[in-house]
Amino acid sequence: MNIKSQKDFFSGVLYTVAGAAFAIGATNYSVGTGARMGPGYFPLLLGILLAVIGAFIMFKALTVETPDGDKIGSWAWKPLVYIIAGNVLFGILLAGLPGLGVPAMGLIVAIFGTTLVVSMAGDTFKLKEVLVLATVLSIGSYGAFVMLLKLQFPVWPTFITG
Repeated sequence: MNIKSQKDFFSGVLYTVAGAAFAIGATNYSVGTGARMGPGYFPLLLGILLAVIGAFIMFKALTVETPDGDKIGSWAWKPLVYIIAGNVLFGILLAGLPGLGVPAMGLIVAIFGTTLVVSMAGDTFKLKEVLVLATVLSIGSYGAFVMLLKLQFPVWPTFITG
């Protein structure tokens, strides 16, 4: 077999592996029936669907000719590092690290911190635009999660709210 598009082939492999992992993990829960779905029903179907889509993408990568073979380029390290760091920072700012004495900063500070860090992953960084985005995300998240869904987690830093 000759891979005609490396990008499509390896993205198909990723989809298939992730879908299979979710489908296998979903079998640990009660699946139920179509009429009375259990907690594993939706993840199982979603995992199977993702694996089938991945298999289709892999098949297409083996059969459809591309001009240059769609070679996989080098890793984009800068966006990868900033996006992962932003996710880690969100968890730390939202809940804190009690073992290290870092207090919980709450949802609003976590969104602002994450937005600032993740926005550095791009080619351009405009502080004014990032702050506007962080404000809109904070207001929307507060409205959706705290006011509408009534989720209980810190919104403001613990040294302010007590």
